[in-house]
Amino acid sequence: MTDFSLGLTLAFSATLMLGLLVKFYLASRQIRHVARHRDAVPAAFAATISLEAHQKAADYTITKARFGLLELAFGTAVLLGWTLLGGLDALNQALAGTRLGGYGALVPQIALLAAFGVISGLLDLPFTLYSIFKIEERFGFNKMSFKLWLVDLLKSMVIGAVIGLPIVALILWLMGSAGSLWWLWAWGAWMGFNLLVLVLYPTVIAPLFNKFQPLEDEALKARVTALMQRCGFAAKGLFVMDGSKRSAHANAYFTGFGTAKRVVFYDTLLKQLSPGEVDAVLAHELGHFKHKHILKRIVSMFALSLAGFALLGWLSSQLWFYTGLGVRPNMTSPNDALALLLFVLAVPVFGFFISPLFAQFSRKHEFEADAYAIAQTDGKDLASALLKLYQDNASTLTPDPVFVKFYYSHPPASERLARMNLPPGASA
Repeated sequence: MTDFSLGLTLAFSATLMLGLLVKFYLASRQIRHVARHRDAVPAAFAATISLEAHQKAADYTITKARFGLLELAFGTAVLLGWTLLGGLDALNQALAGTRLGGYGALVPQIALLAAFGVISGLLDLPFTLYSIFKIEERFGFNKMSFKLWLVDLLKSMVIGAVIGLPIVALILWLMGSAGSLWWLWAWGAWMGFNLLVLVLYPTVIAPLFNKFQPLEDEALKARVTALMQRCGFAAKGLFVMDGSKRSAHANAYFTGFGTAKRVVFYDTLLKQLSPGEVDAVLAHELGHFKHKHILKRIVSMFALSLAGFALLGWLSSQLWFYTGLGVRPNMTSPNDALALLLFVLAVPVFGFFISPLFAQFSRKHEFEADAYAIAQTDGKDLASALLKLYQDNASTLTPDPVFVKFYYSHPPASERLARMNLPPGASA
């Protein structure tokens, strides 16, 4: 083992263990903080949130956090198993011993990626099933039958194969055929693929899972249309999605890209909010577009993925990159699929410690979108809508402040309402 290889092994191990300790510490803080405040509604919310709803949110948060600790421990063990303990190396060697090599250079590499994906999915399956059919069921959120879940899974697998395999094959081909700057061409292909998915998702992919009906409430439609015209926003249509088919959680979102943008309301959202509150929620989403948050995120994704492909382009040619993460590179066949898998496994370990920075940017964008919504609609409607959504989604009103700084992409209710210069009780 070379010095570089040993250095990577030690750096990966140390960073993984440190990340695990930090995650356990943060989750423990969250559990203790929420449990400590479970028996009393914060004074600012006492007029609008019942003790029963507050306790349900606390119990839901604590249950998910405790389950998350189990997932975290298992996921860390699996990651070590794939890397330093030789799991990925064993899988690669097993496939190398088959006849797949006779079908060309791409087939065994695609087989390795596919086998890794199937095994990883099977390992995650018990956690997914428990989360949906135990935790979400217990708190009244899951509306899916096992049959519907299974149909969704099969659809996802087929779509993943139809859409994912060609782009994976293209990237692998570029890695082996496009020379030293293959990573630049691969980055261009990857970005083109992502933009294509943004265009296809609302009209081709999403309807395979949910029904989208045009918004039929004429009064609400007129109100929403007037808001969008006032904000200078154009969409291809207003749709209602049968979200209640799978979950009691409520939401609204924009989907699509360019002229293919659609406004989608969950049917659960329309049942829970008044027309004024729907207006305010939509105005918040429009605020993201007005401040170019979506464009900024796409540009950030472009920049980060370019840096990632450039780094992969360098690492994939370094022997120590493979041996330092527990894999013996192939001597007589390409290692491109191995490089991709090792990169995908290792980068989140090292990237974990900058995640609070991205969470901070996201919370900043949410504050800006709230301010825009207040300028376009009644601030009290936005405040009451937020409280209803926090309550209906069982979001705790008393998260741990340190946990929030590290993980929350959306500010807690108390911070959002404080920024609006509205007391929480103003929504009553």
